Amino acid sequence: MAIFKSKAKSDNKTTAVDMTKGFIPKLLLFFCVPLILGNFFQVLYNTVDTMVVGNFVGKEALAAVGSTTQIINIAVFCFNGISVGAGVVIGQYFGAGDLKRLHISVETTMAMTFIASIFFTALGVAGTPLMLRLISTPDDVMDAAVIYLRIYFAGISGLLVYNMGSGILRAVGDSKRPLYFLILSSFMNIALDLLFVVVFKQGIAGAAIATIISQFVSAALVLILLSRSEDIYRLTWKDMGIDMPILKKILAVGLPAGFQSMITAFSNSFVQAYINNFGSAVMAGWGCYNKLDQMVMLPLQSMGHATTTFVSQNIGAGEERRANHGTFIAVSMIVIFNFCAGCLLILLARPAVEMFSSDRDVIESGVSFIRAISLFFMVNGINHSLAGSMRGRGDSNGPMVIMIVCFVFVRQLYLFFITKIIPNDPVVIGLGYPVGWTACCITELIYFKIRHLDGKHLLSHKEA
Repeated sequence: MAIFKSKAKSDNKTTAVDMTKGFIPKLLLFFCVPLILGNFFQVLYNTVDTMVVGNFVGKEALAAVGSTTQIINIAVFCFNGISVGAGVVIGQYFGAGDLKRLHISVETTMAMTFIASIFFTALGVAGTPLMLRLISTPDDVMDAAVIYLRIYFAGISGLLVYNMGSGILRAVGDSKRPLYFLILSSFMNIALDLLFVVVFKQGIAGAAIATIISQFVSAALVLILLSRSEDIYRLTWKDMGIDMPILKKILAVGLPAGFQSMITAFSNSFVQAYINNFGSAVMAGWGCYNKLDQMVMLPLQSMGHATTTFVSQNIGAGEERRANHGTFIAVSMIVIFNFCAGCLLILLARPAVEMFSSDRDVIESGVSFIRAISLFFMVNGINHSLAGSMRGRGDSNGPMVIMIVCFVFVRQLYLFFITKIIPNDPVVIGLGYPVGWTACCITELIYFKIRHLDGKHLLSHKEA
């Protein structure tokens, strides 16, 4: 750790955070809160699109935006999985004090991001109609959905570059400055949404254009920060290139995580396909639920990222018992929070849906979904914290297999049989989500105990 101390600890201006020492709940909370706020503002992009379109364009346009969510998630989750791999590798080098490999990892990560951005843009723009047909998008929604999705994919590189750049910062414990960039770009998105949709009357296309402009701004800001930083994770453009051994390490963790997230989103699109059979009002109600679901899931996802960073740094520093204890604390914190959040959302379900639409059928549908599913959020919180801990150790295959089996096969079996037994109730379709979450939670707990805790004792409170 001598190199690490001389370079990072002596620099009073460093924004990196060493999570191998200190009170664990405080470290997780202080890291997690800016991340929650940052994720909130990122989700706010699409949520504002939904609210503006639902209130100023119409029910069909609202259904169109809602129907594109899972398709967008397939691409974004796949890439974000790779960013998890990059964060684990960078976090472990940071914890070990290996500044040379940390520097090479940053350059490799960003070079890979620019290449991936070209691929996702081309694939998304060309494949939009096919993807929408695969999820049984109704004819009255199809044209608007094609317009929104194609514009979104045309500018998706801004989102990918921002996510990877902020992932680098999070890997060394800096979750604050990405938040500031997201706050700025989110308020810009709100202003541009109102300008393009309400003032210029550009409809659903205006909402998509506002989103991609704002995403490009956040990407530019994070690139400027990484390029001008004097800290240990500085991005040096002349050194940019692909280091194959490090790329293989990144992909060894990131590809399983990305594949798992992509397949899960793909499975969610099948839920959307079942929902689409009930018409635009139910589609819009389901879309409203999904936006609120994303909001409540933010602490869950953020704690998963915090756990990955915490565990990767401690594993890199050889502190495995501390990594285990931090995992237990993270799970406890997120279960308590999501139980409270689920109860609150059930109580406020109707006014929450009314923010998106004034249509009576849409409101009734959205409220039904929220009240049936919300208490299961705490189960999914366990999933994300445990998966984050395992990925921080470099074990990405375990959570990938478990989540694919539970979120895809178990969920699809449930949907297949429940639609034969109860064919005309959209709420039982929505329950496909918690069925997959619960199966995953039980399986992950067993796997984590056997694979990562068997024979290993947790720290005492004094050691923590």
